[in-house]
Amino acid sequence: MADRLRLVVPEELEGSRADRALSVLLKVSRSVARDLVERGVTVDGTPARPGQRVTAGSVLETPVPDEPEAFEAEPVAFDVLYEDDDVIVVDKPAGVVVHPGAGQTRGTLVAGLLYRFPELSGVGVAGRWGLVHRLDKDTSGVLLVARTSSAFETLGEQMRRREITRVYQALAQGVFDAPTGTIDAPIGRHPTHPMRQAVIPGGRPARTHFEVEREYRDPECSLLTVTLETGRTHQIRVHLAAIGHPVVGDRVYGASSDLDVPRIFLHARRAEFTHPTTGETVIVEAPLPDDLERVLAFLDDESEE
Repeated sequence: MADRLRLVVPEELEGSRADRALSVLLKVSRSVARDLVERGVTVDGTPARPGQRVTAGSVLETPVPDEPEAFEAEPVAFDVLYEDDDVIVVDKPAGVVVHPGAGQTRGTLVAGLLYRFPELSGVGVAGRWGLVHRLDKDTSGVLLVARTSSAFETLGEQMRRREITRVYQALAQGVFDAPTGTIDAPIGRHPTHPMRQAVIPGGRPARTHFEVEREYRDPECSLLTVTLETGRTHQIRVHLAAIGHPVVGDRVYGASSDLDVPRIFLHARRAEFTHPTTGETVIVEAPLPDDLERVLAFLDDESEE
């Protein structure tokens, strides 16, 4: 089967949002349609935005939707940071894949969530039950999960409106010229490496804010607080690499081996959102894991010598 589909917008979808048009034409949920846009839908050859209006006769080219892979609930270790009738916030361990994909159906966080919270089945997108957003396999930290369909829609809308604050800790190579900064550069699929993202003209808008917490000189690296304004795939990794400061341990995006680390030094430290039922502000934090704390302890020791 071809890896992309070509669809023509019919007259009855004139003026519809691109994600709604995809949802109708492919008979998939809006969440799946928005994910397809993230993966690279084009309208008449130009990269699409979810809220972009389409006209009758426009040609949509889209990746083929993933078939939900069969998988079973199974015990997977993770800590729950916050839980109520609507929302679960977990501390995702590094090394755990969030949802099934690319042939991996065992040991995912979703399988572990279903084992502990079977009511999640049917909430959101098939195979990604309850997930409001994602983290890379080797990234640890705060991950939001909706426990009901209404919570899923509400939190998803907050995410689309950039109303959910997500703060990370990252150790980046090198020393920065300024203590704070914003990286505003579009991100899209790498033109020659399909499994990577890159800063490219015509990519989707992406903005990352950073603040230097601490600097180290041997080897030169900087501990950052990073706040996402948007949420593109690999955004922090791509943006920091683009300004010459890749995340320590991130060989995919150009990090060197000057510092021996167990994995990519990237941790989702805090999330702040509006509760979908009560309307109250909820702030949840995940402590820096032991493996990354040991890296900082080593750097602190080196600095004192």
